[in-house]
Amino acid sequence: MREVSIGGDVIRLGQFLKLADVVEAGSAVKAVLASGTVSVNGEVETRRGRQLRPGDEVTVPGEQLRVG
Repeated sequence: MREVSIGGDVIRLGQFLKLADVVEAGSAVKAVLASGTVSVNGEVETRRGRQLRPGDEVTVPGEQLRVG
């Protein structure tokens, strides 16, 4: 599991995916989330505005990430 540090207390899922280099551009976030392959704390998530906090775990194909 890779920990990705954020600058504050919360970050939106779409921003986090860009910060973690899961997607190259913001326009790609919608497609990745629509595929149903992203989960937050074990639940499939399709909202790019989902608020993440330190300790949350995000799973994408081939990688597990923890908000730090």
